[in-house]
Formats: sequence, structure tokens, C-alpha cells
Amino acid sequence: MQANLFSFNLPDELIAKVPSGRRGDSRLIVCDRNEDGPPQHTAMIKLPDFLSPGTVMVFNDTKVRKARVYARRSDTEGISEFLFLHQTREGEWNCIVNRMRKKRIGQNWFFPGDILGTITNLRSENLCTIKLNPIPDESWFEKSGHIPLPSYIGRLDNREDEERYQTVYSRNIGSAAAPTAGLHFTQEIMQILRENDIEICWITLQIGLGTFSPVRERDIQNHIMHLESYNIPYETAEKITAAKKDGRKVLAVGTTTVRTLETSWSSNKLASGAGKTDLFIYPGYRFKVVDQLFTNLHTPKSTLLMLVSAFLGRKRLLEAYDIAIEENYRFFSYGDAMLIR
Repeated sequence: MQANLFSFNLPDELIAKVPSGRRGDSRLIVCDRNEDGPPQHTAMIKLPDFLSPGTVMVFNDTKVRKARVYARRSDTEGISEFLFLHQTREGEWNCIVNRMRKKRIGQNWFFPGDILGTITNLRSENLCTIKLNPIPDESWFEKSGHIPLPSYIGRLDNREDEERYQTVYSRNIGSAAAPTAGLHFTQEIMQILRENDIEICWITLQIGLGTFSPVRERDIQNHIMHLESYNIPYETAEKITAAKKDGRKVLAVGTTTVRTLETSWSSNKLASGAGKTDLFIYPGYRFKVVDQLFTNLHTPKSTLLMLVSAFLGRKRLLEAYDIAIEENYRFFSYGDAMLIR
């Protein structure tokens, strides 16, 4: 299955470089999986009107770390960017770095707060392992780091991004990117969902390289996903298992939620607890848990686009994207939203 099948042309002006004026003001395109008609156009505040009472809606409550930190070389004044993904052991982190060709094992970098970083391993895809001394705590990232905006936004982060590149329900810190589908939700919309008898529950998947690593293989089946950690509370597992037995809909908010739920389904029930997933979903995959999907409008040739293509059908999804482009929808992390039901 060729990666080029998941490409589309998007005018640069439709890439959302900043969030909407107010959270929750996004547009919403609605597609029905079992009907061939054109998508409906509505607003995010109308989302509850498209959902059936008793639907179980599952959110990823991860919190974005200020994971982009800048450092200078010990022997020069050169500055480099390190995007901290996750700890491999205490004080050692896997990072995405720029100017990888100039990095060497044993090379030292000075980080803010008198933290010395020593490169201990070099990997592919601009990935290295760096050991920090002394070992900082989470407050160091909060003080010294920057919001890890995607590169296509093309600007430095600012004070507004500290709020808007975080969901209103975020609580479990550890992600190097936002679960962007959740950025559309306000406390008002969450309350309306509850009043409409939508059951809300939570999972946590700490977003790292597995979610946003590009597909470089011509044949997508050769792409290897990186492991990401997740946790499913017992209450969530019980609610979703009950919904599947009752024939009620399970609606996943975001592709990270989909991958977590699909990984954890076994023997007709959802397993609770901690785990890791490298599940790569593309057309041909048979969904076991998720019946409906709320998501963003994704980048070409990305694993996220491939997952949504598997859910709706590649041809129908790209047709919906063509319509969204004609209607001037805003794309990617700070853009508009899609409901597939």
C-alpha cells in the first residue's frame, strides 16, 4: 500500500498557524460511515446534537510537557534544539534534535539552569539519548522549556500557546505533543455532553515519536511505529466493556485514544492498567472497540491520516478533505474538526 495514496494538496493559507479566536469556535464537518451522502457542515458547539444518549465518549487526558529546550555546545556558542520525548532511565532521555550530523556520542551541551547534557547514544530519525546532570524535576521543564508546537506552524511559541495547546481537562503530564482533537472542547461543551446523557471517561496515552514520526517508507506496511505508554483506569474499562455488550456506541476523541482502546481489547472486554502500544492502523484494519471518531484534519501521508482512512475509507476521507478545502476549513493541530459516526 503506497504512501502516495494518502497525499492531498493543501493551500498553505489553510494551515492553521494560530488557534481560533476562542476555544470551541471551530467548524465541524460530519461524515456518516454507513451513508454515501455528502458531509454535513456545522459548528463545534453543535457536536452534542449529533450523538446518541448512552454513547460512551473517551478522552485522552495527557498533559503536554514544555518539552522543547534549547542548549549550547560546551566548546562553541552553537545553539541546538532538543525535544524531550521520554526517559529511558533516571536522568536519561530520548530526544529529537536538529543538526543531527553535528552530534557525537560524548558531546556535552549546556542547558538552562546549569544542567549539563551528555549525548550517550545516537539513533535514526534525528533521535539521540542524552544524560542530564544534575537530574532535573518537572519544574525545570516548566521554567526552561517551550511548548512543542509542530514545525508546520512555523513560529515560536507564545503565552497564548501555553493555554491553547493544552486541553481543558489535561492532568497527566508527559506528552511531547497535544492530543489535538481534544483542543476543541470547552467546559461548556463537556457539560452539555453530560446533560445529553453522554458518558465521559478517560485514558492516558503519552504522545511521543509513535504518533508524529513521519512515514518514510514507500510501502506503508514497512513503517514501524515507536512504542508509546498508556494507562486505562478500571472504571473506563468497565464502562466501555458494558457499552459494547449493550450495543451502545463508543466514541473515541482523537487517534491516540483509538490506538489505546484497540490495543487493549481482548476476549470481548477492555483490559485496564498500564501498557505500551506500537499499533499502526491503516486501511484493512478491523476495528474492535471504536464505533465513532472525533478527530482533526490531518497532515498528508501521516499515520494519523492513515488511521482515519481505515475508519471511514480512504476514498471517502479524501473526498471529504477536498470538500473541506473548497469550504476553507482550517487544517492540522489548531484547525477545525471532523466527526465520523
